[in-house]
Amino acid sequence: MTSAAPSTASPKVDVVIEKVASTPQLSGLQLYSRFAFAGAVCCSVTHGALTPVDVVKTRIQLDPATYNSGLIGGFKQVIANEGAGALLTGFGPTAAGYFLQGAFKFGGYEFFKQQWINALGYETASNNRTAVYLASSAAAEFFADIALCPLEATRIRLVSEPTFASGLLSGFSKILKNEGGGAFYSGFGPILFKQVPYTMAKFVVYEKVAEAAYSVLDRNSLSDGAKTGVNLGSGLIAGFAAALVSQPADTMLSKINKTKGLPGEGTVSRLIKIGKELGFKGSYAGIGARLFMVGTLTAGQFAIYGDIKRVLGATGGVEIGK
Repeated sequence: MTSAAPSTASPKVDVVIEKVASTPQLSGLQLYSRFAFAGAVCCSVTHGALTPVDVVKTRIQLDPATYNSGLIGGFKQVIANEGAGALLTGFGPTAAGYFLQGAFKFGGYEFFKQQWINALGYETASNNRTAVYLASSAAAEFFADIALCPLEATRIRLVSEPTFASGLLSGFSKILKNEGGGAFYSGFGPILFKQVPYTMAKFVVYEKVAEAAYSVLDRNSLSDGAKTGVNLGSGLIAGFAAALVSQPADTMLSKINKTKGLPGEGTVSRLIKIGKELGFKGSYAGIGARLFMVGTLTAGQFAIYGDIKRVLGATGGVEIGK
């Protein structure tokens, strides 16, 4: 009996060692670079694919008197007046801008979550996870918008003035030459006003809905397809919430980037003037198109993000949900 014990224990040790070696946990740059890449791809793909919807949405916001027949009617008007190719106006700056923004947003969100866990301790962070989600997403979005703003300004100018330039490089160069580098950040205030609440709502609602789903479903026994389904559903609900929260600032951003301000007119005074002109109803112009757009792209983002993380082996994500 005593001689048999070592022989039965050693195979178990060997199995455990082999399992750990086959599923290494990433950390540091290796981990966060994967988060950033997954975020870059999911944002670039989804925003790029929805460029036609964004074109119509922006036209409705900038010229509601002309584009007054809703999303489908807006599509018909753009195609009838300018051809189907006009629906891809701004595709270049959209794909490039959101590639950069997605890297900072998703990678930064995971990074700042970990910093809060380090500062508070895991239990405290988990017990106050809503606050951690809000603070982490706000910080990540701030840095993401620094990267996005110049390309978003170019996109809006191309969409609002189809004859302004032929594409990303020419439009970017023309704004830089004629108006200076500061013109790219004339919308930085409103883009923060729009994107920070948008991202806070997006991540918090996603985390809460996913947490509720996994309180009913066994995450460990779900197939990869089922997990993607959870990400899609949670992302869709998060997208609707984020669109409603950020719609007024989105409309103001479109307005402020359409034309340059008057001599000596600051960004704050321009925002106050635009806000008064729009009113509550005007600030929600194009909300139907934006609910469809944001709901769809947010669902797609979280689904793609989760799938890419899984493929890349980024399994060391920061999970503090219960």
